[in-house]
Amino acid sequence: MSNFVFVLDKNKQPLDPTHPAKARKLLKVGRAKIYRQYPFTIIMQDLEVNNCVTHDHQLKIDPGSKTTGLAILQENRVLFGAELSHRGSQIREALTSRRQLRRGRRSRKTRYRQPRFLNRTRSKGWLPPSLQSRIDNIMTWINRLSKFCPITGISQELVKFDLQKLENPEISGKEYQQGDLQGYEIREYLLEKWGRQCAYCGIQNIPLEVEHIYPKSKGGSNRISNLTLACHDCNQKKGSQELKDFLSGKPDLLRRIQSQAKKPLADATAVNATRWKLYNCLKETGLDVETGSGGLTKFNRTRQNLPKTHWLDASCVGKSTLGNLKVLPSKPLIIKAKGHGRRQRCRTDRFGFPKSHAPSKKCFQGFQTGDTCRAIIPKGKFKGKFIGRIAIRFRPCFRISVKDKKPFDVHPKYLHTVQQADGYEYQA
Repeated sequence: MSNFVFVLDKNKQPLDPTHPAKARKLLKVGRAKIYRQYPFTIIMQDLEVNNCVTHDHQLKIDPGSKTTGLAILQENRVLFGAELSHRGSQIREALTSRRQLRRGRRSRKTRYRQPRFLNRTRSKGWLPPSLQSRIDNIMTWINRLSKFCPITGISQELVKFDLQKLENPEISGKEYQQGDLQGYEIREYLLEKWGRQCAYCGIQNIPLEVEHIYPKSKGGSNRISNLTLACHDCNQKKGSQELKDFLSGKPDLLRRIQSQAKKPLADATAVNATRWKLYNCLKETGLDVETGSGGLTKFNRTRQNLPKTHWLDASCVGKSTLGNLKVLPSKPLIIKAKGHGRRQRCRTDRFGFPKSHAPSKKCFQGFQTGDTCRAIIPKGKFKGKFIGRIAIRFRPCFRISVKDKKPFDVHPKYLHTVQQADGYEYQA
């Protein structure tokens, strides 16, 4: 079953979410109309919130550096789940590209001047745009869901990665020098870093063992960069061999493991840098905010015998998770942050020289890039019905992206807007 359907009264005040079958009946008899497609929301034509009984709902959040899990619970029932993918890496790359282009332009066109320092100020609590975007995405959806559902409380997983202990498990006491650092299990971090699968054969859903990439018997350390995960068979087969000898016939796999082992702790750092800023933003909503540790989330999920996913992790956050949790949706709503386009007026080539200028208009024939549209194509190679996100051109030939299909061109006369662009892409 899909997520429960959000319901608004005729004054756009939130009522309790309803079962999809009941929502279909209300739409069929004309008592309700579709208000929004993603997340699916209906608006009643003959009900007011004063004449209905609403219950308390808890919004639970499992923040992550790349994907954040969201879940709405009414007592012990999970009614709604979503996974929100962030675009922090895209923002970082875009800022890097802009900085390089500006630096090159200044060196070509600006006369020499003495360097100036201390001429930039940052507000208190400033975060890099790539990190701030994660908080903004989460707050956008908290405010949005609060308009569709009577949410009375929020639960946040307030986890902290001990970066020094990840690098050196033997660290303790005064070796920290400074900072209030708390321990975090290395095994949990390795599970996240290596995708919860054997690094050598890729098998999943079996017990995995911590493996030293450079054998400990030959002087290998316990640093996190020298650790990976392997199944029992691969661990025994590798034994005390060096990685290059063990994978001598698999150069691609060797390069991938060596690259992954050197991967910095960027994800853990992102979570650490944003956790308290997000908590303070949640407090400003005026709702009751509950926090829980990562260990408590794992304990609740293991006790419920639930698989490891972002939205199910979110449903298990905090002490408010009851023992007999009932997960009603079978899959979450997939949400991907896409942004609202670029403000760059001058498009450049790979060397930083201008090649074209962006058009001043944003819309064409009533459509704009990012709209979710339904395409009904009567004939041709792409004959059929499709729903996807479009990218406009200023001629009657748009680009539509459809699930499990390469993007293709479509004439706007075959398009009907399902939901206007709001900076996100959806997959139900």
